[in-house]
Amino acid sequence: MSSPLTVLEILAFVFIGVIGIGLLCAVVLFAIDRLQTQDAIRRNYPVIGRFRHIFSTLGEFFRQYFFAMDREELPFNRAQRDWIKRTGEPHSNTVAFGSTRNLSIVGTPIFVNAAFPPLDNQFASSQPMVIGAGARMPYTAHSFFNISGMSYGALSRPAVRALSRGAAKAGIWMNTGEGGLSPFHLEGGCDIVFQIGTAKFGVRNEDGSLNEDKLRKIAANACVKMFELKLAQGAKPGKGGILPGAKVTAEIAEIRGLREGVDAISPNRHVEIDDWDDLLDMIVRLRDITGKPVGIKTVVGDRESFRDLMQTIKKRGDDCAPDFFTIDGGEGGTGAAPMPLIDLVGMSIRESLPLAADLRNEAGLKDRIRLVASGKLVNPGDVAWALAAGADFITSARGFMFSLGCIQSLKCNKNTCPTGITTHNPRLQKGLVVEDKDQRVALYAKEVIHEVEIIAHSVGVAEPRLLRRRHVRIVQDSGRSAPMNEIYPSLRADG
Repeated sequence: MSSPLTVLEILAFVFIGVIGIGLLCAVVLFAIDRLQTQDAIRRNYPVIGRFRHIFSTLGEFFRQYFFAMDREELPFNRAQRDWIKRTGEPHSNTVAFGSTRNLSIVGTPIFVNAAFPPLDNQFASSQPMVIGAGARMPYTAHSFFNISGMSYGALSRPAVRALSRGAAKAGIWMNTGEGGLSPFHLEGGCDIVFQIGTAKFGVRNEDGSLNEDKLRKIAANACVKMFELKLAQGAKPGKGGILPGAKVTAEIAEIRGLREGVDAISPNRHVEIDDWDDLLDMIVRLRDITGKPVGIKTVVGDRESFRDLMQTIKKRGDDCAPDFFTIDGGEGGTGAAPMPLIDLVGMSIRESLPLAADLRNEAGLKDRIRLVASGKLVNPGDVAWALAAGADFITSARGFMFSLGCIQSLKCNKNTCPTGITTHNPRLQKGLVVEDKDQRVALYAKEVIHEVEIIAHSVGVAEPRLLRRRHVRIVQDSGRSAPMNEIYPSLRADG
């Protein structure tokens, strides 16, 4: 009888088998690489050429976690993301030893502390503000910091649910984005701003024109407080919204009025609006139908065109004016857009916000039109700067995505988001637990508001909206800082 195989012999057979399978795979990959025509590296260097793609993919991971310093990454750095993450945790959101921020970088805002600030029991507190006082149903907004437009489709179902519930807990508004109103926006009972994009999703006829009956039905919902007519978005001015077909599920197609699995590409502008008069006509029409405040969202391209809009409003009168402007900066984000538009088109919020505020005030419309700032404003310092520059409200999208657990993997357009925020893959969505994330959304909003109030208290004012340009200094290329009210002379007497 033959003796049974020893453990060593079994391991030897396994080892030989593994080597054999490995060699077979290498031969198959060699043939595939040599015969394919799309990749020159793999064709010239079969098998080993594949490592270039692997290393390129891993490089993104290693840069984020091992090589980039806390303040180096773009579009948001680790220090910004970590601050937002800590807002949702039970311990104090404080840091030790000293700032890691380089205060010599041109454009850095530095707030001017008061020589004799109010005592601790004389703290600054934010106050409600009315939008659209002339509308049949004006809106009293209780928070200056709110959720910017992110559509159901670009975001997943649990992400929208968590944002809705968190917004209600924090007492802030939530913008639907251009994808229409879903049941998940309404789940938390928060205040809703319904955005009407160029494709008019949710309120459209089959030909893409406005369906007034659908609009009236939306306006009848008590949670819907305002309507925002989107002309342009910071990440893609001059281009309509893009939702890849992989993210157009049957449910999303029903809400938007689309076909399942087909790319949702919005027109680059509203076909009914050819000039500023047409725009004001549309605003009046929407306000008449809904009875609620109506504003516009746009990106400032140059001073003269925005001045033309202000002068047209002044000529036609307050009744034709939008109730608010949302000014989005060229650094704004999106789920999918062409790189040239993300990188190269649209004025930065740092330049456009003071310009828009001054032109609004120059036209005598400060009390008529509220100014909402958007575009990469996620931390208290960003928000306080915007208030000082002239904004009445600030909205953030990516800040709230970070509060949901976004890790900036840059997969928003691929339906493979690892945190479940921008994917419709049920397996990946399981990672986003609504009952935990809604609390983090609320805590993030409350902490931003609280720390902006701390900044306001430090500079000596009683309410964050009393922050003025004279309270901020901006670092110049000389290395010295200059008062913001000298760089951007305010048209307000108290600027």
